[in-house]
Amino acid sequence: MPPWLLPGPFRPEFATDERCAITELLNDPVCPEVSLALARVAPGVTTRLHAVEGTAERYVVLAGSGVVEVGGESAAVGPGDRVLIPAGTPQRIANTGASDLVFHCICTPRFLPEAYVDLGDPEPPR
Repeated sequence: MPPWLLPGPFRPEFATDERCAITELLNDPVCPEVSLALARVAPGVTTRLHAVEGTAERYVVLAGSGVVEVGGESAAVGPGDRVLIPAGTPQRIANTGASDLVFHCICTPRFLPEAYVDLGDPEPPR
């Protein structure tokens, strides 16, 4: 197999303590500069306030509607919206719709669980 091919299939979707479901589409040590995940947040759910140290994130919203909070500021999001989250910035997202909120999450460098910092569970954005 050529070294530039990362064979499938993807790992199955898994639930996180953050209150979302993740399918890792690309997160491999051979590609340390980036990771890509498909995230899903159920209706009525707000993810836990958290930061990812040393890793910038970008969300690309594919389906659903919600409110994202980045660095204490909130904004409504829907399909086609992109969210830029600097490394180490407090963040969370709330699903305000009737169907799943689905988005790609692109991390640079790649997401590592040890970079995740849970910041508690204060009042969610509205």
